[in-house]
Amino acid sequence: MKKSFIEESFPVREVSEHSAREKNIRHGHISTLHIWWARRPLASSRATIYASLIPPPETPEEWNNERNFIIELSKWENSLESKIISKAIEKIRKANGNRPLRMLDPFAGGGSIPLEAMRLGLEAHAIDYNPVAVLILKCTLEYPQKFGKPVKVKVKEGMYEIEKEINPLLKEVKKWGSWVLEEAKKEIGRFYQPDPDGSVPVGYIWARTIPCQNPACGAEIPLMRQFWLAKKDKKKVSLFPYVEGKEVKFKIVGTGYGPMPEGFEPEEGTISRAHAKCLVCGGVVDDKTTRKLFQEGKAGQRMVAVVLTGKGEGKKYRLATEKDMEIFKEAEKYLEEKREKLMMEWGIDPVPDEPLPPKETLGFRVQRYGMLKWGDLFNSRQKLALITFVEKVRDWIKDSVNENNKFKKSVLTYLALILSRSIPFYSVITRWEPMRETPANVFGRQALPMMWDYIDINPLSNVTGSLNQNLEWIILVLEHLNKSQTLHSEPIINDSVSQASATSLPYPDNYFDAVFTDPPYYDNVPYSYLSDFFYVWLKRTVGDLYPELFATPLTPKTQEIVAYSHTEGGFEAGKRFFEENLKKSFQEIHRVLKPEGVAVIVYAHKSTAGWETLINSLLDCGLVITASWPVDTEMKERLRANESAALASSIYLVARKIKRIPVGYFNEVKDEIRQHLQTKLHKLWQEGVSGSDFFIAGIGSAIEVFGKYEKVMDYEGNIIRADKLLEFVREIVTDYAVREILHNGVAGEISPLTRFYILYRWLFGEAKAEFDEARKLAGSCGFELSNYFGKSFIRKEKEFIKVLGPQDRDLDTNPEAITPNTELIDILHKCLKLWNMGKSDDILKILQETGYGYKEVFYKVAQAVSECLSIESKEKKWLDGFLSGKDRYIEEIKKQSEPRQGRLI
Repeated sequence: MKKSFIEESFPVREVSEHSAREKNIRHGHISTLHIWWARRPLASSRATIYASLIPPPETPEEWNNERNFIIELSKWENSLESKIISKAIEKIRKANGNRPLRMLDPFAGGGSIPLEAMRLGLEAHAIDYNPVAVLILKCTLEYPQKFGKPVKVKVKEGMYEIEKEINPLLKEVKKWGSWVLEEAKKEIGRFYQPDPDGSVPVGYIWARTIPCQNPACGAEIPLMRQFWLAKKDKKKVSLFPYVEGKEVKFKIVGTGYGPMPEGFEPEEGTISRAHAKCLVCGGVVDDKTTRKLFQEGKAGQRMVAVVLTGKGEGKKYRLATEKDMEIFKEAEKYLEEKREKLMMEWGIDPVPDEPLPPKETLGFRVQRYGMLKWGDLFNSRQKLALITFVEKVRDWIKDSVNENNKFKKSVLTYLALILSRSIPFYSVITRWEPMRETPANVFGRQALPMMWDYIDINPLSNVTGSLNQNLEWIILVLEHLNKSQTLHSEPIINDSVSQASATSLPYPDNYFDAVFTDPPYYDNVPYSYLSDFFYVWLKRTVGDLYPELFATPLTPKTQEIVAYSHTEGGFEAGKRFFEENLKKSFQEIHRVLKPEGVAVIVYAHKSTAGWETLINSLLDCGLVITASWPVDTEMKERLRANESAALASSIYLVARKIKRIPVGYFNEVKDEIRQHLQTKLHKLWQEGVSGSDFFIAGIGSAIEVFGKYEKVMDYEGNIIRADKLLEFVREIVTDYAVREILHNGVAGEISPLTRFYILYRWLFGEAKAEFDEARKLAGSCGFELSNYFGKSFIRKEKEFIKVLGPQDRDLDTNPEAITPNTELIDILHKCLKLWNMGKSDDILKILQETGYGYKEVFYKVAQAVSECLSIESKEKKWLDGFLSGKDRYIEEIKKQSEPRQGRLI
């Protein structure tokens, strides 16, 4: 078998840097076309596809040149650089018999992977089960290549007729996007009236309300998370609540307004975790009662403030008036009339009346507060605006369905995406972001949480999330996608997108040269339920154009490969469903892949349980892993959260459809894995891979050996599966990591508990870890985690484990309390406590009595732990302070204890 570059080497560090940096790139990036969750970076997609399709060089100089080329290729600024892209296309063609290669992504989602395959000259096929994803894919992959090629037309300028190059798709989307906006303004502009001074309202801030449950009070409680309106370095503006009689009123204070009242903390709102506080009587409403009041229809809402902008001014604020409420009520009345009329015309309620997901569906909490239909996520004026936008697009669609005009259909689809892209900024769960003074997208994370106060934006203004701004964002993406087409001398144009299940691919055997894909990970993202947020509106907008995509009331879910826990049988049933169908999808990939064809599978599940499933699925489908590389896809500030540990890397597994060795015996295979891992782990360490990512990358490397065999057995005939493999790999990686962290030489001198402490800090910092991950780590260090609950530094908190630092432990720092069995890490923590108290004499006594004052291992452990912690860490500050006195401690101990004096060992 002819190997590829990626099966020998890959510039992990540099491609990781470009992938993480890409999260900050907005203009033209496909992530701004429409929301889709867990998209792969374009940088890593482009680099791994290219590196999978070219051969390894023959000389060191060629290796270096190719490596540098891959780094340049992965840069965002080079994604439209003709020389670089053309060179990459030429090299791929030359390496593969000068023929176009056919590739598949069966979990195409937001389209990053097939887009980059197309950019590199491949015939890309994209499959997804979700109709919203399919629509996004058509607008990302199909329509720009079919209709986005510039054409020359003659136009008249003054007295002369000149020839100009125009992009017909771009031109029509701009034209009709602006038309929809203007038509909407004519009809509903009166519901967003400017102030007498010409200032334009860009949003209205609302607070939900509940009645105080104190019988002697009964005041209305405005529910607000906090009171900030603007929270910038040079501009701090807040609502200030005050009580007048039995009513909570507001005034605006801060920069440009009245002074902030003394002692007022705008961060402290009236509600947290559904526990509400009455500002009138001080009474508290517990979370259960709050939910009950919402469910019984006893909650309300109150318009509190208006956000405005004028010519050349930033945002300014005023309190809401009776006039503002009168206008809102007029909009409510007009909604009733329009809704009834459109229902007759469309044969469907123009406001989505489809049910929200069942209660306790992953990521959804709004049902607890009486929101049971998708239309409940919008107030009356928002509903009116949205159905008006839908109506304007539908008015233009009427002729298209009969015409079968594919170009017109593509333009209309982009208009629908403009509307769909606006919806997350235009809901009763859209919050105002005072740090930026803009509305925040409801999908700040992969969930739809409850929002107590919200911003009702003016969609006809130029505020973030408005129709006009979203038109501009889509134009920028289209410009980028259309320019991509001009990089190819002969672009491959085909109907490349289709809706299907990855478990039953609509292709013959041995059809694809390559498969590149990013499958789902258990329950990480509830794709279908989240995408229903858009589906219900898209169905009303372009459903008639795509009857095959919008045939069901909500997105199809029966074959979605996600492990849901809210369905019958709970998470265990969901887990079994996920694992069975992931295995089927890998078997389908194996079926449609040509013999010796390459597959790159991206996986990013942070738990080793997830990896057991992946490995077993790969082993059972017949694909052979030939390489694996961790690519860091997250921005640096997200690498380690204080609350819980997070995986930063995605592991790119390279596989081949090749014959396997029938049987391997575990003892021999273990020796092979051990030898292979020593080389691979060294490469990974040199590339800067660390923490949880290093462990997971070690797993990927081990499969390269393990997966060569159809089955691995022990000498008693038992089949070895992923669980046994991972247990063995964890021990090797643990041992390697400790040696590297301690800079070699003393790893064998530390106890299992101290080893665990060092590794935990290296893996998770000061964050909590899932119990099972901590348990397996302890097992690889040689002890049972549960034996130490409540003892030493290990604490169990529900399903998590927390490792306490010296500042959090109740330690007896009396030197007399030290026993011969006291752990090194406990002695270090006592010394750190004493250092913080300034008791250097007691530190010396402990170091002298234990003998650690002379031992290099003690100081190396302290230094290693310090290097694992963030600069802000209190434990790190204590460690660094203690270590700064190391030489003095050694000298003092030598003076005080001549018989024990000796060199540092």
